Amino acid sequence: VQLQASGGGLVQAGESLRLSCAASGRTFSTYVMGWFRQAPGKERELVARIKSDDSTYYVLSVKGRFTISRDNAKNAVYLQMNSLKPEDTAVYYCAAGITNWDYWGQGTLVTVSS
Repeated sequence: VQLQASGGGLVQAGESLRLSCAASGRTFSTYVMGWFRQAPGKERELVARIKSDDSTYYVLSVKGRFTISRDNAKNAVYLQMNSLKPEDTAVYYCAAGITNWDYWGQGTLVTVSS
């Protein structure tokens, strides 16, 4: 599985961005898909994930602001980020796996200015 993330950029606090991750492979629908982020000087953290049954998980800091979704017909996963805050600034990565995060895309930088 190859993953290609896109959609990062520079926005002001309170604005929105939508990240996209395009995946190769015929078994995309079976994978758990996730978005991670890594801010400067911090460890990489799981932001959101969506399972094959569309059940979702969000880290507490983004609940109510971010929405993860997937389109199995397009082999894509999305992260809609609303009400962005400066502390959301990070490199965002998409990842895929079944029981472990086996596949990673390159990061896309999100910068939120105050």
